[in-house]
Amino acid sequence: RMAGVTRGARVAAILPNSPFAVIAMLATASLGGVWSSCSPDFGVNATIDRLGQAEPVVLFVEDGHVWQGKTHESLEKIPQYLQALKGLATVVVCPVLGLPASIEANGRATSWNAFLRPAEALDVTPYPFDHPLYLLFSSGTTGRPKGIVHGAGGTLLQHLKELALHTDLRAEDRLFFYTTTGWMMWNWMVSALALGTTLVLYDGAPTWPDANRLFDIIDAENISVFGTSAKFLSVVEKSGLRPNEKHPLKHLRTILSTGSPLLPANYDFTSAHIKATIPLCSISGGTDIVSCFALSNPLLPVRRGELQAPGLGMAVEVFNEEGQSVREMRGELVCTRPFPSMPVSFWNDADGRRYHQAYFERFSGVWAHGDYAEITRNGGLIIYGRSDAILNPGGVRIGTAEIYRQIESIPEIVDSVVIAQEWEDDVRIVLFVKLKPGITLDESLCQTIRTTLRTNASPRHVPAKILEVPDIPRTLSGKTVELAVREAVHGRPVINEDALANPEALAFFKNRKELQPQPQGAIQPTGN
Repeated sequence: RMAGVTRGARVAAILPNSPFAVIAMLATASLGGVWSSCSPDFGVNATIDRLGQAEPVVLFVEDGHVWQGKTHESLEKIPQYLQALKGLATVVVCPVLGLPASIEANGRATSWNAFLRPAEALDVTPYPFDHPLYLLFSSGTTGRPKGIVHGAGGTLLQHLKELALHTDLRAEDRLFFYTTTGWMMWNWMVSALALGTTLVLYDGAPTWPDANRLFDIIDAENISVFGTSAKFLSVVEKSGLRPNEKHPLKHLRTILSTGSPLLPANYDFTSAHIKATIPLCSISGGTDIVSCFALSNPLLPVRRGELQAPGLGMAVEVFNEEGQSVREMRGELVCTRPFPSMPVSFWNDADGRRYHQAYFERFSGVWAHGDYAEITRNGGLIIYGRSDAILNPGGVRIGTAEIYRQIESIPEIVDSVVIAQEWEDDVRIVLFVKLKPGITLDESLCQTIRTTLRTNASPRHVPAKILEVPDIPRTLSGKTVELAVREAVHGRPVINEDALANPEALAFFKNRKELQPQPQGAIQPTGN
């Protein structure tokens, strides 16, 4: 309050998943401020792309953090933020590492300890149900990150439903969700405090110094609900670790997974090598709704490869191309009725035009989420990938997750990305793979890939080209970026490379001779 935070003022943070972030967010909410946060692993440009739109009056930053045993200091970035962020009055430096340093910057920087004041009686002013609480940002891989405003009432109501009813979270539980402050799962996780649940916060690499790290924490802290990603489970499996051989996981009763479609192989590995009786629950939604369209249901069985059920009160359907609701058929995931956590607005979208274009242009009056999905005969859901990344060879729509489901079963492959390349008035499927050290993409491995896809999916799923790359580009929250790879392959500019955690990886996809048209009459090269 003394720093000028009043109703509607923005407060931002560039902090790890730490008590500093949680405390600052709750203080902001109590004053009617709007909270926005980025993870410290965002580059300076990516951070300014987001927080520059917010124009915060107060910014919380770290002095540094540790990643994979290496210390990364952050104090030298403060002058850049002070210069770039208009209206910034105060920078508060949080002692994540406790580094001794001068933090004076034109009189606007102060330490966390100096910023604190003696506790007084908490005086919280009531605000309208839809008063802005969060300003979240899209990934920014297809343009400037769009600001999405979420209201306090709808967000909390939706989160309490999902945490208390769908996740069966209780006051005596301990929730450990591996996330950063730049991902909406952080906001979702923090809402568990409203149930009296204890949060266990972790900042650092999930597999450092080895793949036991998070399982060590689950045991040491008596975690009851653990949140992770399909990618983490796959990495653990391919590391050779079998967690149940040394981790009793006595208190763990639920594992949640999000970020990308959970693969059938992940269910098998969890049951066989993590904990046999534990439900592995896939949840799916997004930053757009800061919650879920489909998630767990403790009253229903977990079916391998499916999300258990739509969220309570969510009119989730799948539409075909004609806008007709279908079941046991693939189509567009939609929501046909309003729900509490719809965005209040887009940031700087006074007439609501961009908001309408983003969700309601495809089907009039119906929210189109941009996921390619199917409602099963059991009433569960399967997410096949993002609609804009769909493969469409010969007019047959194939979700990228259909390819990844099969590739994950091949132990030589560490990671992969699949795209549709424009080719001879059609498109063809091109698969890029990152292999384990010492493995070569020879004809034998290529044949294994083709056979796996042909047998377990269909002949149409078999790539026209299989190529090796040393790395796969991902967003700052760890998601595969098919669209950026597709643009790189076609020689088109990739918009906003700062939104990627490893933009240098795009170079491996540009100007690949194997993907260029051959001159008429040229001898076709052999190989993959």
